[in-house]
Amino acid sequence: MKVRYDPKADILYILLKEGPVADTDEVSEDVWFEYDEKGKVIGIEIWNAGENIIRKSLLEIERYTKGLKNEVKV
Repeated sequence: MKVRYDPKADILYILLKEGPVADTDEVSEDVWFEYDEKGKVIGIEIWNAGENIIRKSLLEIERYTKGLKNEVKV
């Protein structure tokens, strides 16, 4: 698996398996799956990744670490 992020385009790409793309499908807003000839997902492209993935993940990490700090204080 390989993960690439293009900050200019704000696109996160997750390559699950090398090979030609036979089909592409928008599975939800700003999320595209790429399929091989057998119909298996080989890539995932996430548009607006800064907002959709990266920012949300950082906020979740922040909430989690604050929870850990509160557990230690008890």
